[in-house]
Amino acid sequence: MLSRQEKRLNRIIKMLHLSNPTTVNNLSSIMDVSHMTIRRDLELLKERKLVDIFHGGVILNNEKKRAKQHPYSLSFANKQMNPEKKLIAVKASSYIKSNDIIILDTGSTMEYFARALPDCFPFTVICFTLNSLVHVSKMDQAEIIFPGGYFHENTLMFESKEGIELIKENPADTAFISASGISMEAGVSCSNDYEFATKTEMIKSADKKILLVDSSKFNKVKSTPFAELTDFDVIISDKSIPKEYRDYCNTQNIELILV
Repeated sequence: MLSRQEKRLNRIIKMLHLSNPTTVNNLSSIMDVSHMTIRRDLELLKERKLVDIFHGGVILNNEKKRAKQHPYSLSFANKQMNPEKKLIAVKASSYIKSNDIIILDTGSTMEYFARALPDCFPFTVICFTLNSLVHVSKMDQAEIIFPGGYFHENTLMFESKEGIELIKENPADTAFISASGISMEAGVSCSNDYEFATKTEMIKSADKKILLVDSSKFNKVKSTPFAELTDFDVIISDKSIPKEYRDYCNTQNIELILV
């Protein structure tokens, strides 16, 4: 007969097959056991190489491998929530001032943001993706810093150590950052581990951090957590975000803009 712990382990795996990744809070609530009990169970599953644990959450090990083989697709993302992304991008552009240095992250929302950038005063753009570069290169007054590097086809991102160094050498007034998952328990996450170093350096470098994310990303956890919600000064999203996040931003003094 299976022990209580083995029954819990089996149940955790079944739950992950239905909702993967998930959070420690979610597992604890559904299974009606303490966080400490869940964490012990997860450590055992990790030892068996069945799961991977990250801050606040867990993902099936085979799912993480599949995510690396078949990661986020920009072409698919470009078909989702487009009206909301356009409104988010236009609002975000109002945060740029003359002679600012700004950093653009990856993602479909960032492509809309690159299209919405003002071309009526000078500023400097640090960007890492081909789709953003196409649009900012057409601007008359934008000075562009584009480091190049290893090209990732699924996001059109160029990744390099030189890119990280350029962020350090050119501290930004504002970093505009994207995400694939937002969770109060597990933080802010993306779908590709190669984005981690660039995103975290953006956050460290910039005076102001603005998160551009549509409502479909909330209450989701992706494979690579890179920040806490409290790392951001401003979140720009659409009006369909869950109420608990509105309340959370209010209590944490995060400026929340809904378009």
